[in-house]
Amino acid sequence: MSGNANKTPYSLKGKKVWIAGHRGMVGSALTRRLQQEDCEFLTVTRQEVELTRQDQVERWMADVRPDAVFVPAAKVGGIHANDIYPAEFIYQNLMIESNIINTAHKVGVEKLLFLGSSCIYPKRAPQPMTEDVLLTGALEPTNEWYAIAKIAGIKLCQAYRKQYGCDFISAMPTNLYGTGDNFDLETSHVIPALMRKAHDARVNGDNSFMIWGTGSPKREFLHVDDAADALVHMMVHYSGDQHVNVGSGEDLSIFELTQMVAKVVGFTGDITKDSSKPDGTPRKLMSIDRLKAMGWSPKISLEEGLASTYQWYTDVYLKG
Repeated sequence: MSGNANKTPYSLKGKKVWIAGHRGMVGSALTRRLQQEDCEFLTVTRQEVELTRQDQVERWMADVRPDAVFVPAAKVGGIHANDIYPAEFIYQNLMIESNIINTAHKVGVEKLLFLGSSCIYPKRAPQPMTEDVLLTGALEPTNEWYAIAKIAGIKLCQAYRKQYGCDFISAMPTNLYGTGDNFDLETSHVIPALMRKAHDARVNGDNSFMIWGTGSPKREFLHVDDAADALVHMMVHYSGDQHVNVGSGEDLSIFELTQMVAKVVGFTGDITKDSSKPDGTPRKLMSIDRLKAMGWSPKISLEEGLASTYQWYTDVYLKG
């Protein structure tokens, strides 16, 4: 029940490991990372099992009997998508996590790791945000539906741990980016959206491109391959009811980020601001002291990560 690291590490060797949502950005990164472990992957497509359907999840999990489960599967999107589709964001995420966590208990899964999001924290939380500020204030209105669903997932893991002794843990990643990201401007997060805007502006010969808001909010970013490494580290070394922040421990303003993206892309024009659009939370920096105490730290710098992400965008995404 404690929030401490495991006294005895959980071994993935020879285990059947299911990555729920293996085709997503985080799921794909976990698949790459787990190739370093001596374990058997279990994957299933949406066409085979719709995770919002309890009967389908129960049937499939009872058949394959995973030993360990990672749950990155979620409906995700940026401020625009959260604002337009609040019902889908709360309903689909509640169903996915409820079905997987409850069924994991039923079929005797040894260990489960649920992924939340840094948006679970109050809008005006002290910075950097420690795990214990959860539920101490009002949420950011632009994504409260998604945040509430993710908070419920944390509480599900805690409830099953408390009542049944299940070794279910939760990780709260910061803003992630990297290989496999979503570059659809209608639904993307900030880095791929900025990267696409800068790329299109350069290719079209535009003198400028516009960003939402004032550019002043500060955000923290972590490359998805670093995140996957942290999650595997937690699966092996952590067992506790307290959720754990997964981030870089550093932040920068959206305008500073935009300048970095423009440099990587090779865009030399102006960056304009649409101050009529919402900024969202003023600052979101998470404390990663708990994760560092487990012996993990990020390895990929933001500059390096942006460069490799843009290379993937031009070499793979645009040609796909």
